[in-house]
Amino acid sequence: MSRRGAKPTSAAKLARAPHATRFSVKQRIEHFVIMLLFILLALTGLPQEFFEAGWAQWLISRLGGIDRVRWLHRVAGILFTAGAAEHLGVIIFLALSKRIEPSMIPTKKDFTDAVVTLGHYLGLSEHEARFDRYDYRQKFEYWGLIFGGAIMVVTGLILYFPTLVTRVLPGELIPAAKVAHGSEGLLAFLIVIIWHIYNAHLSPEVFPFDASIFTGKIEVERMKRDHPLEYARLVASGKVAALEQEASAEPPGTDDDRQSP
Repeated sequence: MSRRGAKPTSAAKLARAPHATRFSVKQRIEHFVIMLLFILLALTGLPQEFFEAGWAQWLISRLGGIDRVRWLHRVAGILFTAGAAEHLGVIIFLALSKRIEPSMIPTKKDFTDAVVTLGHYLGLSEHEARFDRYDYRQKFEYWGLIFGGAIMVVTGLILYFPTLVTRVLPGELIPAAKVAHGSEGLLAFLIVIIWHIYNAHLSPEVFPFDASIFTGKIEVERMKRDHPLEYARLVASGKVAALEQEASAEPPGTDDDRQSP
C-alpha cells in the first residue's frame, strides 16, 4: 500500500519509464477478436473431435448440447473466416501501395537468428541475435496462424457444404477434409498452449505477462533489449529522445511519490 512520502514503487517507476507504440488500435482489436474466436472454436471443436471422451461429453452438455455446440462452432468459423479475409486484404493492399513495410515476411536473417539463438541457449556462443521489429519466433507464429487458418477455413467450408462440394469434386474429399480439420485444429491448440503461452507469459523475459498486445505500448528499455535494430532506427529518427523527454516531464498528481521521508 502506498503512503505519503513513500519512495516511488517499482510499478510507479515502470509507469514513468518511456514507452513506444508497438501495436496500433486496429492490431490490438484484431488480436483480441481472434483470441476470443480461437477460444470459442477450441471449446466447441475439440469436444466434437473427441466426442467419446468423458470431458468432451461433459463440455458439450454444459454448452447446451451438440446442436448448439455445432451452431456456435460454425458461427465462430464464419467470423474467423471474415476476419482473416479482412486482415489479409488490408495487409496486401497496404503492402502493394507501399504504405507499410512487409515486416512479417521471413528473411535469410531469420534463419541465421534462429541458429545464433540456438547456439547461445546451448552455451556454444555468448553472442546473441539482434532482432528487428519482429523476431523469427513471432513470424513463425504469424505464418502458422495464416497457413493453419487457411487449412481450417477450406476444410471447414468443405464440411459445411458437402453436397455442393461433391457435385464437382470426388466424395473421398469429405472424410479427408474431416481428418485434416480435426488434426489441424488439435495442432493449432497445442501450438498456442505450448509455444504462444510460453513466449507471452512464461518466458523469463516477459514473465508473468506481456501486455504490449493489449496496451499497444512497450518500454523503450525493453525494445532496446528485445528489438535492438528497431530501437536503433528510433534513436536515429529522434523518437527515443522525444519519448524520454516526454516521460521525464513532470507528471500531474504524483507529488507524493516524489517526496522522500
